[in-house]
Amino acid sequence: MGSLGRCLARSLLRGQPGLSRPAGPRCYGSAPPELQEKTLVLVKPDAVQRRLVGNVIQRFERRGFKLVAMKLLQADQGLLDKHYQQLRQKPFYPALLAYMTSGPLVAMVWEGYNVVRSTRAMVGDTDSAAAAAGTIRGDFSMHVSRNVVHASDSVETARREIGFWFQRDELVAWESGDQAYTYGP
Repeated sequence: MGSLGRCLARSLLRGQPGLSRPAGPRCYGSAPPELQEKTLVLVKPDAVQRRLVGNVIQRFERRGFKLVAMKLLQADQGLLDKHYQQLRQKPFYPALLAYMTSGPLVAMVWEGYNVVRSTRAMVGDTDSAAAAAGTIRGDFSMHVSRNVVHASDSVETARREIGFWFQRDELVAWESGDQAYTYGP
């Protein structure tokens, strides 16, 4: 029986008197890779100055994503040059660099099912004027140059960006007690 079959059997047996749970790993230990997807989210200096960090975190927690790393830091030019390597030749890059080094930011890694795509939807359009109400940028951003957060745009980009901002041992692997309630049996 495959892992999906074992998980289905466990879910059918759960709560039935007189029946014991089959031996073997717990279902979430056999979760599909999408459940382990990670993404980078940066709460930019404008949002830190405006004390919006808690609001951003709350949206991810309410969505059911799991925080696996977080730190407050002052980014330097070397780190930002790596992070924004595709933008370095753009005319707005010096202003972006000045903005991103103007104060502390919060770097976070979130984990969950389709977390990259879901995060992009939660964050909203880069241009705050086009960002839908209910998105982080739609609710908190006032101008495209002060758009509150950065979010990785693909799984591959997330892996690369997480490597810029965090050492491997800074990512905390932990079991979420609400996983069955968030993702089902």
